[in-house]
Amino acid sequence: MRGASLSIFDPTDDATHGAQQLSFFNAHYDNWCYLPMMGFVSFDDEPDQYLCAAVLRPGNVGATSGAIGVLRRLMQKVRASFPKARIRVRLDGGFASAALFEFLDSEPKVEYVVAMGSNVVLKRRAEEAVEVARLMSELTDRTEHVYDETRYAAHSWKCERRVIIKAEVVQQGDKAPKDNPRFVVTNMKQSPRWIYEDVYCQRGEIENRIKELKALDVDRTSCCTFWANQLRVLMTASAYVLMQEIRLAAALTAMACAQVWTLRERLLKLGVRVAASMRRIVLHLPESFPFRDVFRQVASNWEPLPDRVTCTDPKKRINTQAERL
Repeated sequence: MRGASLSIFDPTDDATHGAQQLSFFNAHYDNWCYLPMMGFVSFDDEPDQYLCAAVLRPGNVGATSGAIGVLRRLMQKVRASFPKARIRVRLDGGFASAALFEFLDSEPKVEYVVAMGSNVVLKRRAEEAVEVARLMSELTDRTEHVYDETRYAAHSWKCERRVIIKAEVVQQGDKAPKDNPRFVVTNMKQSPRWIYEDVYCQRGEIENRIKELKALDVDRTSCCTFWANQLRVLMTASAYVLMQEIRLAAALTAMACAQVWTLRERLLKLGVRVAASMRRIVLHLPESFPFRDVFRQVASNWEPLPDRVTCTDPKKRINTQAERL
């Protein structure tokens, strides 16, 4: 493995409708809520993003609250399992703070790509690239963007850092063209376009993972006490990890990329006949249903293989597993 990417999605509101402990009114979301934070990890160029942290937070905290602690623990676990891995952190703009950047800079073998909100200084430095994007957009009548970079330090920062500029001009039908500059802080050395499009933009896929978690009712936090609701979030997170494992076991089938609600409807909601005796409970599955072949492959891939324990030769282990498949 060459590296691991850790991404923490920005806060998503978990609306509350009672007297739940530590539920507060949040002006940004205009309701009473919690602000849970989910952490995901991916490896190398794999498209899958694995849920590895689920932290419930009070509804009035800032985006960065608890982020450094979660990152520190996740990094420790990744390094313990993959000592040679280079870690890459992708975060949304709400997490850009002096404390976070100082923490990331102090960690060895860590690359980071963190979005940052615009301000007067950054807009002024992006103006030349925005002007080029405007000229391109006028010629093509399409949305155009140009990449640039600068060195920048906010008043609370101890040093300057590299900032990638995406100077974009958006065309939307009959509306007037709109400037849309974006900024990303990074310590990586590659080209601005590659860093923004191939590294930072990958974090957008996490929105789909959040939707899947909500489909499993991760926001069903109706207990009176905060820690009881945190337990509910962890139970939903465990269920989601199980669904991810089912999806991996369904590789090379029509459901290799299925959403969790599809997996639940097609593979888990089955009618069975339960036969109970003094020694065991047997579930008799239906002999025929539309997705039997996929179900059989998932069950086969999950079947314990003795060679995983007894065979120490990697080549023999791979060959044995291939024969079973």
